[in-house]
Amino acid sequence: MNTYSLTSDQVAHIGNHDDLILVTGAAGFIGSCLVGFLNQQGYENLILSDDFSRPDKLKNLENKRYLQRIPREQLFDWLSQRENTSRIRYIFHIGARTDTTEFNREIFNQLNVQYSQRLWEYAVAQQIPFLYASSAATYGDGSMGYADDHARIADLRPLNPYGWSKQQFDLWALSQPIAPPHWYGLKFFNVYGPNEYHKGRMASVVWHAYRQIQETGIVRLFQSHRPEYRDGEQLRDFIYVKDIVKICYWFMQYLPASGIYNAGTGKARTFNDLVKATFEALNKPVQIQYIPIPEDIRNTYQYFTEAQMHKLRHAGYNSDFCSLEEGIADYVQQYLLSSKYY
Repeated sequence: MNTYSLTSDQVAHIGNHDDLILVTGAAGFIGSCLVGFLNQQGYENLILSDDFSRPDKLKNLENKRYLQRIPREQLFDWLSQRENTSRIRYIFHIGARTDTTEFNREIFNQLNVQYSQRLWEYAVAQQIPFLYASSAATYGDGSMGYADDHARIADLRPLNPYGWSKQQFDLWALSQPIAPPHWYGLKFFNVYGPNEYHKGRMASVVWHAYRQIQETGIVRLFQSHRPEYRDGEQLRDFIYVKDIVKICYWFMQYLPASGIYNAGTGKARTFNDLVKATFEALNKPVQIQYIPIPEDIRNTYQYFTEAQMHKLRHAGYNSDFCSLEEGIADYVQQYLLSSKYY
């Protein structure tokens, strides 16, 4: 018996949504929230792939409904089975190595470039719509702007190996003479929200601010090392993960024109704004201390990001985004205070 194929019992419980949806990175932050959102829309016909060896990440999948978990290193064996391939309707490729402080380029090359290329080629061969996670880290210092215009992407200069890996795959995708029937690279901006508990240093500033407030009553923010920005006035396009998964789902539903799209709010906000909103969500007085940016990331630190969202809007996406204050209040009060998962 092939351990990677669906059993007859599993097939019988797929329900009205007959075809399978593959989600990679399914135990991670954004991937697990996407699984939860798909469940809310009635989809339980999910095949989840990730590195499932970390117990803290597995908590993200508790109470989620899906058919099978396939370890990342076994996914292509599973996909090679004809009975599985013929059922897949859509691929959400959210999985990636996302540590911006990792400088081993080979790790990024293997996980973010080569693995993604194999999955893309599979989607091409099987004619499956394919959505993958790119990143705003590809925009580098922002000197080339934040437009998701294909003609400008080759000029972008990311600031770290993670950003370069995402840039490399974006360029590779754009250069392919044959593509999946519908494909989308979403440049995620600064995403925050539930299910990021396992991310440690790479968790959002909201998560870190919440922890610091609860432990000391004071939040530490980076000083500015550039004269045009005051301390804490560095700007980011912060987007709530609930908005991100709505965008992903919209692409699956409506299949607009293929290509690379920004996934932000289009409105940059300061770190001071973010921290004040976190204090407010906790009903505590604002106390901020400014500290130097660590030497290992000082030269690659972004001072401003803001997605240009015209392309997504023009494609037909018309939902409003949560304001920073709304998103943080929901995250803190509905999830962090009770250690709940989405």
